[in-house]
Amino acid sequence: MSNTAALPTATQQQLQTQASCTSRVLHPSLLKQPQTVASASGSYITLASGHRILDGCAGAAVAIIGHGNKDVQAAIVEQMSTVPYTHAIAFTTRSAEDLADLLLEGRPHGLCAAYFVCSGSEAVDSALKLARQYHVENGQPGRTRLVARRQAYHGNTIGAMSVGSHVARTAPYRDALLLDNVRHVSPAYDYRGRLDGETDEAYAERLVDELDAELRSLGPETVMAFIAEPVGGSTAGCITAPRGYFEGVRRVCDRYGVLLILDEVMCGMGRTGTYFAFAQEGDVRPDLVTLGKGLGGGYAPIAGVLAHERVIDVLRRGSGAFNNGHTYQAHPLSCAAALAVQRVVRRDGLVAQCAAKGA
Repeated sequence: MSNTAALPTATQQQLQTQASCTSRVLHPSLLKQPQTVASASGSYITLASGHRILDGCAGAAVAIIGHGNKDVQAAIVEQMSTVPYTHAIAFTTRSAEDLADLLLEGRPHGLCAAYFVCSGSEAVDSALKLARQYHVENGQPGRTRLVARRQAYHGNTIGAMSVGSHVARTAPYRDALLLDNVRHVSPAYDYRGRLDGETDEAYAERLVDELDAELRSLGPETVMAFIAEPVGGSTAGCITAPRGYFEGVRRVCDRYGVLLILDEVMCGMGRTGTYFAFAQEGDVRPDLVTLGKGLGGGYAPIAGVLAHERVIDVLRRGSGAFNNGHTYQAHPLSCAAALAVQRVVRRDGLVAQCAAKGA
């Protein structure tokens, strides 16, 4: 008699599926073999089975100019033929310098420096480290705490998970690996959080007052940064803040010397109708901004942190360095791909099209 004969039907099906899953890749599911993509072009992907699928979500909100763009392909091939790799701790490349120049042309919102990594999670961790180093070099090493928002998602590395609050993804690690110096306040979640009859202004003020109270409860001199998504993404859907919220957050952070980190890995790169989503929130001027996903459009793994001149000035007057580094930091091929993608975005007026048609 088979050992599985007495098992519930669902369990039998899982075992059968598991037996048929022969991939040696550790996929998100061990019980289901994912479909194999054979090709991708424009807004469509084609499976090995021949089925053609509209990539309506652009992968994980990534492929902002579609698949198979010839200009991007040419840029990658050209970079591959000149400098495919160099270590960014010792050297730089034209593709990295040109990408930073393009993103920071005119010092938008006071942002003056770019740090390139391979994923949004790495970008968030790098921003947290940069915030910490800023305070240490600014003579305030006692600032060791972070404040974030509930129902937020900032990535899957330890630091990024710690400031996020995706329950299912963080649960196995909460009492073992995640940081214990993070506190969470209410999200700007109109559908769930706004009181009956409450105006935008009143709701924003209540949320800002909650942040202010949390900082005072912790001791504002112990807090290094507050991190938030201008538009919510993976955990609670596409959620925007009430009018005046982020301006109020900026005032509170300024009041207590807390850095403001805005995570635009998902909502940035023009998909809200302005290049930075926070640009629609008034006079916000974040100290650090994380970018990703649409930065490289899926053509190569790349993300980054943009830093305000007031942060960079402190480091320049202090150690003169950012105490961080990755093997594939500012990878030449990734920077070349991202540069080509961003040139297409500007050439084809895609941000203006988002504003006119809806993100």
